[in-house]
Amino acid sequence: MNVHLPTPLPWLLPYADVAVLLMRLLVGAIFVTSGWSHVKDPVARAKSIEMSPGFTRFLGMAELAGGLGVAFGVLTQIAALGLILVMAGAIQKKIAVWHTGFWGKHGTDGWHYDLMLVLMCLVIATTNGGRYVLL
Repeated sequence: MNVHLPTPLPWLLPYADVAVLLMRLLVGAIFVTSGWSHVKDPVARAKSIEMSPGFTRFLGMAELAGGLGVAFGVLTQIAALGLILVMAGAIQKKIAVWHTGFWGKHGTDGWHYDLMLVLMCLVIATTNGGRYVLL
């Protein structure tokens, strides 16, 4: 059964594509900067994430490509799904290997941030990033 509730602020609805564009730009910026740190210094980053430098460089390239794809609207769905896989790996590492709770030890180092990025990428993938693209 489909139940439609009234929209309390219908004047916001025309701005949905702008909101998705802003979300894409934010997600892209997060992944491009993270990916760049992996590519720029894979040895140091590899130590902090407990991976090999080669895999860390690969991970950085994937984050760069996915972040740029999401931000510019190029192969948006594929880029967003790829970033979901990256974040699923990060969540798995935090839960199964590092035994990090949802909020983490200090309230800021848990996997809540990673899950938020997964859901943002899911919105991007299911909406194909909205109507607006930068390229």
